[in-house]
Amino acid sequence: MILKERTKPEELVILQALQPRMELEEKDGQYLWTLEKGYEGEVQFDQWFTKHRVESLIINDLLLEVNGTLFQIDSFVITQDRLHLFEVKNLEGDYYLDGEKFKTVAGKETKNPLHQLSRAESLLKQLLKELGFYIPLEPHLVFINPEFALLQAPLKSPIILPNQLNRFMSNMNRVSSKLTSKHTKLAEVLLSLHIKKSPFTKIPGYDFDMLRKGVICSFCGEFVESFGQKRFVCSHCGRGDSIESLVLQSLNSFQILFPDRKVTTTAIYEWSNGDLPKKSIRRVLKNNLLVSGECKSTYYE
Repeated sequence: MILKERTKPEELVILQALQPRMELEEKDGQYLWTLEKGYEGEVQFDQWFTKHRVESLIINDLLLEVNGTLFQIDSFVITQDRLHLFEVKNLEGDYYLDGEKFKTVAGKETKNPLHQLSRAESLLKQLLKELGFYIPLEPHLVFINPEFALLQAPLKSPIILPNQLNRFMSNMNRVSSKLTSKHTKLAEVLLSLHIKKSPFTKIPGYDFDMLRKGVICSFCGEFVESFGQKRFVCSHCGRGDSIESLVLQSLNSFQILFPDRKVTTTAIYEWSNGDLPKKSIRRVLKNNLLVSGECKSTYYE
């Protein structure tokens, strides 16, 4: 049973909304790519983990704190006799371990994911001890991308390579599991300790005036250049959609980037660079949000 579904990270959502509207610095563009790649791998992991048949409780994307130190868990699985800590990586290409160093075959050193897993395992064990739970914890480092290879992989390690995924899942499904109130209590406690907003965000500064205004095609991500009365056809990808969907898409990006600003017809009109008719904007906002205020002071929540 999945108790906490995976959601797209807030930083990724914001950066994706910013990308077409401002020139991201190289470091911000690289960070966006890293977030996208990581999230893509975690979604692939979730699809693979649907093959897990035994009784369990699954919690995704946990951000926890112990003794003032934050740590993240990609997936945490509670079964009868053990806890599974999963760290998921979506790397591709050939890598090898050089002692404690993790390198590409070209010799470039990158962060060693085993260190990240070991850190999360250590901190989680401390937290579980403080909470009074003494179920054995088993860490796993999953390389989900089929194009990844670890040359000269160690014989005994928590690493699960792409060609080992099916065998690993078969072994997990062979172990019977019957959960009790103890397991449910652990899950409830961890969910209550989850930190919803990370204090360490890497979002570049921006404001309303500096961002490019306009309507973005939800299919190809390019700015829409021409509109009909009720529909549009994107000149870049040839896909079409309704004006209503464009208003909703513009509303969504506005709320993502400016959560503290009031949603008004004028605000969405300006955000769309005047390309969407105010009458359509007003109708869509009224049909999808609650109306507050009166006349010129009307806004939507």
